[in-house]
Amino acid sequence: MRERTRDLVEANARLVAEAAERELAEGRFQLLVESIADYAIFLLDPNAVVTNWNIGAERIKGYKASEIVGEHFSSFYSEEDRSAGVPERGLKYAEKHGRFEALGWRVRKDGTHFWANVLITAVRGPGGDLLGYAKLTRDITEWRHRCQRR
Repeated sequence: MRERTRDLVEANARLVAEAAERELAEGRFQLLVESIADYAIFLLDPNAVVTNWNIGAERIKGYKASEIVGEHFSSFYSEEDRSAGVPERGLKYAEKHGRFEALGWRVRKDGTHFWANVLITAVRGPGGDLLGYAKLTRDITEWRHRCQRR
């Protein structure tokens, strides 16, 4: 009986240590994502609703997390692009092929447009079920202007 108890105590200690290690790694990763200011990094659920938001997304797109979490990501597209189905096509492509990358105009909260490099990645669970999308956006307006001047 003592040997079994000792084995259980040791197994429990290992599980507690592994959980603490995983929590520390997740915390570091969260800090990394939250501290990146040059890229908008956020997640969408399978219905393309924003579920989280980093400081870069706030800086580039102009929305505070409290203003955009829970909203559909098509807010970042022009009315013309929304009418043409551009947001949905990108998601469908990412769902089918794993990722979608594009250059194009996007819209900030204040209505101004910026030239963006966008990457949408399908996020899948262990069984292959679509959990949502990871979205990365970089404002490359200045880079585009520099290239056009050459």
